[in-house]
Amino acid sequence: MVNYNVCITQMRKRLIGIAVAILALAVAAAAAAIFSIAGEIERQSTVDEARPADLILVLGAAEYRGRPSPVLVARLNHALFLYRQGLAPRILTTGGSGGDPTFTEGEVARAYLSKHGIPSEAIIVESEGESTVHSTAAAAEIMRRMNLTSCIVVSDGYHIYRVKKMLEFKGVSVYGSPRPEQPREDWRQKWLYFRQAIAYGLWRIGIPV
Repeated sequence: MVNYNVCITQMRKRLIGIAVAILALAVAAAAAAIFSIAGEIERQSTVDEARPADLILVLGAAEYRGRPSPVLVARLNHALFLYRQGLAPRILTTGGSGGDPTFTEGEVARAYLSKHGIPSEAIIVESEGESTVHSTAAAAEIMRRMNLTSCIVVSDGYHIYRVKKMLEFKGVSVYGSPRPEQPREDWRQKWLYFRQAIAYGLWRIGIPV
């Protein structure tokens, strides 16, 4: 006589085993994809694609009570170099307050550029974005309204790949130009590539970070 309780228990075990195997395969596939994207991010991080465009887009970085951080200064100095090379007639700065009640990254960047001789009419500011996703979306909208279709993205090398993909998704032609920095080959640099790959993967599935 068939013991139905035993059959049901065995069936449950088989189903659980199948579910675990599928989950393991999904995790392995996701990990492989993340590592592959991290490799692409690393390759993009050292490529300078600067060429004539409608504007230079500078991604925001920390500011301290109205003073740009060293990272932001390095990005802005690189944007100044590209502007003086005649590669674009405008510079668009981005970045919200980051918790500062008085200043925004975008406005601090504009002040720095003005101090270094860039005419006010050549500077555009996006000062609401609190993340890369928000800033790139806002920048793309500003460009759309101004009928601008191409930009040179200035940021840290590890950041360029994700920003390019986000802007290209909005229909913008994008050329990456990482700010100069000393190359590092330690685990911290690899972690930056890996973290950007995770952020990019989350964005692809609709989770902005």
